[in-house]
Amino acid sequence: MKAAVLHEANQPLVIEDVKVQKPGPREVLIRTSCAGLCHSDLHFMEGLYPHPLPAVLGHESAGIVEEVGSDVTYARKGDHVITCLSVFCGTCEQCTSGRPAICTGTDVRLPPGVSKRLTWDRGGPLHQFLNMSSFAEQMLVHENALVKIREDMPLDRAALIGCGVITGTGAVFNTARVAPGETVVVIGCGGIGMAAINGAAIAGAGRIIAVDTNAQKLALAQELGATDMVNAADGDPVAQVKELTKGQVHHAFEAVGSKRTAEQSFQMLGPAGTATIIGMIPFGTNIELHGFEFLRGEKRIQGSTMGSNRFRTDMPRLIDHYLKGRLHLDQWISARIKLAEINEGFANMKSGKVLRSVIMFDA
Repeated sequence: MKAAVLHEANQPLVIEDVKVQKPGPREVLIRTSCAGLCHSDLHFMEGLYPHPLPAVLGHESAGIVEEVGSDVTYARKGDHVITCLSVFCGTCEQCTSGRPAICTGTDVRLPPGVSKRLTWDRGGPLHQFLNMSSFAEQMLVHENALVKIREDMPLDRAALIGCGVITGTGAVFNTARVAPGETVVVIGCGGIGMAAINGAAIAGAGRIIAVDTNAQKLALAQELGATDMVNAADGDPVAQVKELTKGQVHHAFEAVGSKRTAEQSFQMLGPAGTATIIGMIPFGTNIELHGFEFLRGEKRIQGSTMGSNRFRTDMPRLIDHYLKGRLHLDQWISARIKLAEINEGFANMKSGKVLRSVIMFDA
């Protein structure tokens, strides 16, 4: 099969002929239909996060089950599915206490470099990425890395739910638990930021302030539910937000992944407000906060891993929101591309020309 392989950081992906193993116990072989180009992949491509190489990247995807291994009870051939990197064991303390997104069971959620699911004729290892590797025509995953979905859901839109949408909306619904009428700020109008904005609208937030430097993305944010737009290129975004809200921000979501914007999310908060970090701040980077703000204002800052999801519950609900016209995924897809166009797709993402490009394997 064809797959996009990262050989070295800061080098283009290379389309290679690779092989996938037959499904073993509790494993499912999926024919990949669609895969979104996510900024998280770009972080690994640029070496901001470590991962054994060479590897087949990709993790935001949907497809159709081709074959199941022994002991698989959840899925069968022909099922339409969304994959999720939040593969869970179901038995560790995190899973049994309702936090499967941070599962610690390494027999199911295999650490980087452990999986032997992919091979090639070059010799030497070819690593699976985040237990997924969806920039390939087929994926071999544990059955707890997928959710079955209704067949009337378009698979290109379903793929988006697999990472960007679940991460942004889940941060709003699950991690921060935004309440109706509250004021929300979202810093960064990329994929997860747009999902947080749309999620805040669904949650009934009274005011949703989108912050970015890209005027086109700010305009799209308004279509997805933002009530106010702040262009950070026009001056200090913290000062702009405080002027708009008179210092009454209940929730700030950082969706960029930088030290500066993480600190700004905390600085924007009103008394007892909560900053939720969704973006992937580069590995090894520290953020600095004014300690007195914790005492004086009872402000909080927290992380959110993949939207604190319980994806087998959350993803079907998001599909229902889409089909009922509340989750606006049609506006997300800027380009539908072939696997061979993947490097151009990432270049367009980095330049801010697109919100999401989706690889269409069946086109």
